[in-house]
Amino acid sequence: MSDLYKKMVDEAMMAQRADVETVKRKRGQDFVVSDTKAYVDVVNKMKAADGQSKAVIKLHVDSVNAHYDILSSLTKTIRPEDDPFVEHYQTPAIMEILYEEDEKFRKSVEAFIQAVGKAEALIGLEVVRRYGGFYGPTCVVDFALIPGSTSNVVNRILKTVDIPEHHKQAILAAKSWGMNTSYGIGEVFAHEIEKGATLSDAIRKEIEMIQTVYRTPIEAQAKLMDAAGHTSFDVRKYMQSYKSRMKSAVKEAIDDGVHYGNIVTVPAYCVGDVAHHIAQSTFNMCKDDVVMATIEATTEVMETTLNNAVDKFKNEYQPLALATGASACAVEHILELDGFNAIMIVDLLTKRFHNYVQLYPTRSAAAELHNCDFMDMILRGWKYLDKAMRMRNGSKTKIVPKVLGFDVDLEPIHKNEVLMNPQRYAYPGCAISVRFSALMRLADYPCLLTSEPVTATMMTNIIALHKEKPASPARVCKDCAAASLIDFRHQYCQWKEAV
Repeated sequence: MSDLYKKMVDEAMMAQRADVETVKRKRGQDFVVSDTKAYVDVVNKMKAADGQSKAVIKLHVDSVNAHYDILSSLTKTIRPEDDPFVEHYQTPAIMEILYEEDEKFRKSVEAFIQAVGKAEALIGLEVVRRYGGFYGPTCVVDFALIPGSTSNVVNRILKTVDIPEHHKQAILAAKSWGMNTSYGIGEVFAHEIEKGATLSDAIRKEIEMIQTVYRTPIEAQAKLMDAAGHTSFDVRKYMQSYKSRMKSAVKEAIDDGVHYGNIVTVPAYCVGDVAHHIAQSTFNMCKDDVVMATIEATTEVMETTLNNAVDKFKNEYQPLALATGASACAVEHILELDGFNAIMIVDLLTKRFHNYVQLYPTRSAAAELHNCDFMDMILRGWKYLDKAMRMRNGSKTKIVPKVLGFDVDLEPIHKNEVLMNPQRYAYPGCAISVRFSALMRLADYPCLLTSEPVTATMMTNIIALHKEKPASPARVCKDCAAASLIDFRHQYCQWKEAV
């Protein structure tokens, strides 16, 4: 199994490096789709190991190639306002392929759509709570079943529907890691009542929108993009081309017995590096040397930590847990170098959230999404670092936090010329918030810190070992930072009740 763990680490870190090195080289310059070729080349090296489903790996590799080729044929570049959506065009097409290939699944989805129409009380309650900020900072389009998330509501409706369990799981997964359209629950409701609609009319339109997402996924996503003012390329052409390109891979996965929940998940989560993580918005953000150095140092902490542990892993879940745990430690450590910690930031961003709700009642459903990711990450890092510093006591030795018993190597941070010399990036005598301010930029966009390319690559490897079990949404307590420290919302979570 050690060969498998090494493969997982190598593939994941090559994906991360492709992103980081491209961004470092092109930051501050103009983005073109061909800039993402380095990531595509890395993905094309992915192969199925013994015991892994070739069909699952094919879903990942074929999706990235189809995505890159189709984007390249439709446009030269993508404007920042359009780049977050490039990973939302895959699941609508995959869903429609499944509808065409499996009439029973299509009928199950229709039964769910009918149940959505009967769930007016539940949907009304949830959209009002989301509109008013009842749950505090939350990921409406989250990959877990946290309070206020679309997955949470979908799960509760699914429990009322008499359809096969594996179909319920697929429908749930499709609005989780499988991003079946860009829609987050409550968006239509908020806009309608702010325009003067009655509550009942606004809820009715909300229900119609949710139903459309499942009834005609491709057209629903296209209309969402029309409303968002998307101009970078023809999204309808993209989705139809993608659907055609992916049909054979989906049919192969069906024949191989891959759970539909995994079929809708794998193709979407792996494409975001092409024109989103490697994109104009990232090039612009990383013009700042301290932001770039933070991403580089965190990447090096992940890589050295994983390589030091690769011969000691006991199962396929440990590399992923260590990768994300190491990056969490790295970011929290950088935060603490300026005298801040996760507790302070969660308090700050939660207070800001409630002000933001009042300032912007029609805020995007995704507005605080990455703030939540960031808070969850640093709280996890704080827990590891706090324990390590207690154990170190006054000995003045290196801080070595442990994740699953593995040492996290923080030395790449201390060796980073930029991070260790903040006085070069502000008034030298008062440069005590430089690293903190860079992290606040990254709080809106922590994708290369958490890290998404690493998580996506490792998750595909894990799913390929367990093709018959739905991997998404995560059926574990997410340990939400806001819920752990500020808001009392645990009783509204659904992680234990997932279908």
